[in-house]
Amino acid sequence: MAPAEHPTSPGTTLPGARLPGALPDPWPAPLATGPLDAVVAVPGSKSLTNRYLPLAAIADAPTHLHAPLHSRDSALMVAALRTLGVAVVEADDDGAPRAGGRDLLVTPAPLRGPARIDCGLAGTVMRFLAPLAALADGDVTLDGDPRARERPMAPVLAALRDLGVAVTEHGPPGFLPVTIHGRGGVRGGAIEVDASASSQFVSALLLSAPRFAQGLTLRHVGTDLPSLPHIAMTVAVLRGRGVAVDDATPGEWTVSPGPVAGGRVDVEPDLSNAGPFLAAALVAGGSVRIPGWPAATTQAGDLFRGLLERMGARVSLDPGGLTVSGTGAVVGLDADLRDGGELAPTIAALAALATTPSRLRGIAHLRGHETDRLAALVAEITRLGGDAEEAADGIVVRPALLHGGTVRTYHDHRMATFGAILGLRVPGVGVENVATTAKTLPDFPAQWAAMLATAASAT
Repeated sequence: MAPAEHPTSPGTTLPGARLPGALPDPWPAPLATGPLDAVVAVPGSKSLTNRYLPLAAIADAPTHLHAPLHSRDSALMVAALRTLGVAVVEADDDGAPRAGGRDLLVTPAPLRGPARIDCGLAGTVMRFLAPLAALADGDVTLDGDPRARERPMAPVLAALRDLGVAVTEHGPPGFLPVTIHGRGGVRGGAIEVDASASSQFVSALLLSAPRFAQGLTLRHVGTDLPSLPHIAMTVAVLRGRGVAVDDATPGEWTVSPGPVAGGRVDVEPDLSNAGPFLAAALVAGGSVRIPGWPAATTQAGDLFRGLLERMGARVSLDPGGLTVSGTGAVVGLDADLRDGGELAPTIAALAALATTPSRLRGIAHLRGHETDRLAALVAEITRLGGDAEEAADGIVVRPALLHGGTVRTYHDHRMATFGAILGLRVPGVGVENVATTAKTLPDFPAQWAAMLATAASAT
């Protein structure tokens, strides 16, 4: 069964979106006209930007974020911090405040309520800000888009109660909207959390833990823990700001109370958002290069290097960036994506165009993302004539001849880029509400068109 729509009308430009003008809905996904020869600069990592921002809010000194993401999710996080009393201003490359600057300067201040925070559909905002709100002096109410009210919050809320924080739930238990009754501090201590549904539950608590009076020892007690690289990212971000974190015991993290350093932070490009562009090199042939790809990173998007190679790409990494080359031939694969579930829509699009079957495993938790991504992927592949079915922990995709049609996105940015990939090879593919890509890619349609224009210039 396809996932349910939430009431926002198709084609709506969501808050935080910055698009070049009115876009047709559905957006006609352009066909690739030949091999590519493109260099695509992707914006800063959403996962890193939305970790650095709340940590900067509780730092001992201002933080200069260089090359952060500017998108709906990051705009929601910035607006939330401002609502709590934190100064966040645009800045130049040197950190000097300037309206219109692409960097951000965050000056911490005592967190305050009462406040109402719009979380949109961003898991990082709704989950990361709940523990932060507990540090505020006053009540903080969190709410968001209709679909946000279906995304689980229970483990974070239960953990806060275990730490002595009063929480009022205004709807079904474990979901938004909620009010965190902040009293200016959290005692901290030892807690157990079931993070089987999302690693964000762990990251959310760790990010605020340096300001808990006793710090925090968190032990995961669930049967599974997806997206471990995202927790490793959180630990690395904390350590990079001078916070002591002990993660020597698997499934357990201890954050010591103490100062959080300010200073300059360089935000890596978003490697997950680079995936659709890299996938285009397999589908269209030719090469796509992503400058600034780090030699070492905690981003799950780095897994694309091995996954795309298995699907027929040639992959090379040098100090200038990552280059993926292809011939237009795509082969299927059997892959466990539990450490990189956000990559599944891109890999599923390639699987639908592959000449051999694919099985994507370890991603049952995607049923609780912006939409039920497993149901969405199967529904949209099938809608275009493909052969796909859900499994207990993933999906199976078999070769089939695809035809045109409208890909529904369910207001999920990664479903929109999924549709764009299919449209490279399948004539007549339209993508509903492509504006939803502004959640993490401020100008995806223009970047996609610029990439494809290199095929014409290369001939």
